[in-house]
Amino acid sequence: MSSAERTLLADIGGTNARFALADLQAATPLLEDSVRGFAVADFPSLADAAQHYLDEPSVKELGVSVKHGVFAVAGRVDGDEARITNHPWVISLSRTRSALGFDDIRLVNDFAAQAMAIPMLGQADVVSIGSASWVPGPPAATRTYAVIGPGTGLGVGALLVRDGKRFPLETEGGHVSFAPSTPQEIEILQQLSAQYGRVSIERLICGPGLVNLHRALCQIAGEDPGNLQPADVTARAMAGDPRAGNAVDVFCAVFGAVAGDLVLTLGAWDGVFLTGGLTPKLLPSLQHSGFRQRFEHKGRFSATMARVPTLTIIHPRPGLLGAAAMAVESFGRKD
Repeated sequence: MSSAERTLLADIGGTNARFALADLQAATPLLEDSVRGFAVADFPSLADAAQHYLDEPSVKELGVSVKHGVFAVAGRVDGDEARITNHPWVISLSRTRSALGFDDIRLVNDFAAQAMAIPMLGQADVVSIGSASWVPGPPAATRTYAVIGPGTGLGVGALLVRDGKRFPLETEGGHVSFAPSTPQEIEILQQLSAQYGRVSIERLICGPGLVNLHRALCQIAGEDPGNLQPADVTARAMAGDPRAGNAVDVFCAVFGAVAGDLVLTLGAWDGVFLTGGLTPKLLPSLQHSGFRQRFEHKGRFSATMARVPTLTIIHPRPGLLGAAAMAVESFGRKD
């Protein structure tokens, strides 16, 4: 690519769409000053949102050519198509490429992009929960990391490093079944089962899931919770409301149990990275909750789990960071 060419990056969630440009010749390809965010509800399609970004005066005045894209989307990518799990967009790679006039586009799961960001994170980009240590650095011959994060939904992914090569895993692990571990969680499951039938982890561990938890606890106590948003629950918890505080405590404990199960499933002994829009907001609660206890409490593997680090990503744009890494791999640095 010439110095005037850039690659379009996108990180598309159920609520927000974030765009940026990447310089594939640069040591750090994500161009931080090019990042812009929009509400997905404001656009009928990904192509419309992307074109709106490219038409922004601050982007057009750069005078660059953009003919490639890497779009990380919160949904399963199936061949040419991806459906946003918590939003009506259905994305066709071929139609989006044609609408934008691009030469090529790579469509990936958003948590595959989050996973690709892991080797690019430094110590200042993460906050540890618990005492298990993590030291960033060049990828070793063999590493297995898990990544999980609640936002509008619950994303789950992984990164395998083998012989210096990185392999992100695209999963829909947020939709596995919820397994209660305490009498209270069994009661919560009964409440949610009456509403949803099958109850996945995402019904509890995401923004709307926090509201579900609070409503279930209120119903168990014979109370009417009213019509709340996730921010209302956390605000009430911070103000000392016992029911909201209990909801946050259960959220953190179940999140820890699920993250620990993910380690066992993947063999992710090198660490779990916690991301998503909700995690940084709940960081103080996670640090002072049952998260780590439930993470480690895995029977005969408890001693092993105690050595596995759990790290909250506080870098503001890990999805775009990982999309930039994928762009380098997809379209390459040209010498």
